[in-house]
Amino acid sequence: MPAHTRRSRARTTIRHRALAAAVVLAATGSVLAAAPQPAHAAIPAQSISDPVHYWNDVLQNVFRRVGGGPVPMARAAAMMNAAIYDAESSYQLKWKGKMTSEPYIHAENYAGWLEGPDEEERVIGRTAYNILLNLYGNKQTQYSDQTSYLDARFRERFGTEPTAGDFVDVSVVGTMVKQMTDARNGDGSANPQVYTADNKPGAWRATSYPDVVDSSCDEDSEAVNPFWGQVKPFALTSGSQFRPTTLTQYGTYENLLASDEYKRQVDAVRTAGADRPTAATPMINRTPDQLAAAWFWANDNNDTYKPPGQMLQATREVSKARGLGVYANARLFALVSLALADTGIAVRDAKFATPIDLWRPTSAIREGGLDPQWKPLLKNNDGVNVNPCFPAYVSGHASFGAAWAGVMKRYFGSDDISFDLTTDEPRATIKTRLFTSFSAAAKVDADSRIWLGVHFPWDATDGLALGDKVANQVFTTKLRAL
Repeated sequence: MPAHTRRSRARTTIRHRALAAAVVLAATGSVLAAAPQPAHAAIPAQSISDPVHYWNDVLQNVFRRVGGGPVPMARAAAMMNAAIYDAESSYQLKWKGKMTSEPYIHAENYAGWLEGPDEEERVIGRTAYNILLNLYGNKQTQYSDQTSYLDARFRERFGTEPTAGDFVDVSVVGTMVKQMTDARNGDGSANPQVYTADNKPGAWRATSYPDVVDSSCDEDSEAVNPFWGQVKPFALTSGSQFRPTTLTQYGTYENLLASDEYKRQVDAVRTAGADRPTAATPMINRTPDQLAAAWFWANDNNDTYKPPGQMLQATREVSKARGLGVYANARLFALVSLALADTGIAVRDAKFATPIDLWRPTSAIREGGLDPQWKPLLKNNDGVNVNPCFPAYVSGHASFGAAWAGVMKRYFGSDDISFDLTTDEPRATIKTRLFTSFSAAAKVDADSRIWLGVHFPWDATDGLALGDKVANQVFTTKLRAL
């Protein structure tokens, strides 16, 4: 079968089966009459693991493969994990008789007389696969087509083709995929508007120095996801619900740059985040452990799983250490992902929708006349010093880390839990680090951005506060215990 035909068939399989089932239901009153449930071989022994972990591993690899900004990644994680959670909730409602926490959108008490082989696994896996196929398997999206990769991971898990028939597609998976897709259609994530920078000192602009470049843009108009703050949230009332106010109190760029606090902020990152000493900055105020932590949390470049992926990996590592089961994992990963997605929206609101779109430390230090040779520690895959391609305030890493920590400490009922975390960053010299609390991990994550030279201290501090507020909103309003 030609590749384009297989992709088209994969994308429409659920729709066609659901339509056929609807016709039979109208005629007979039961989707059971549509077709007998096909026999299913047991899941290959080498594939046995928690399906929530498996499909989040698939998602992290998709992040590595497609690259791009972190906020669309957080949206994808929320769509997949919330759909997985609703699918698992449907399974619990159908075969265990009840749910212990409310669904995100809707749980389906679907048709069936007997539980099929590996049904929980199939309900979760086929939901996850189809959500990811809709997001990353269509060449009309901004991403490279990941259909072949997703198909391969499906076959690895199930030992069958994703286009092979399965009764759960008709009875429950189609509903789970459709309700999530419908909920996010037209959410503003495809906004084509182009950013226009404020042309004045203090305002962010794409870095154009010969020895320091922006990570993914040459022009201000290429800023990454500048209107994402207007995207429909998953749990917040709006992207501005918890908008931080530290910079807005200054009113104008001129007042900000004239303030003593701004000068302290610039001096702090100048001495802590420099790549190397210069004549104007002869001393770097950064310990060897802070240097190691800076790279441990980086994950800025393509080919890594970026900050949302690192938070999903952290969730997995804590979950495995605590021995969570499938239903518990589905809820935990959904809560974390919803918080990450809404944090991404809130962060972009703070960066682009407020009166001050703050420039990066490199611009502040060089154009402020403090050190014309200063460079941030952060580098791209070619070893060139870089800045992220969007304003500094607030820090996305800090906010994502705090959102993760906020969900984790509320979910487990304590912040004081020790755990090991790992990193995907190739420049990290220490690949595993021990933390004694969720908040401690988030704090180091936030501070790492200062040590990398791409953020001011208030970017980190206010990012931590923002992320925790989002986490509290998600945890207290979504997926609540019944």
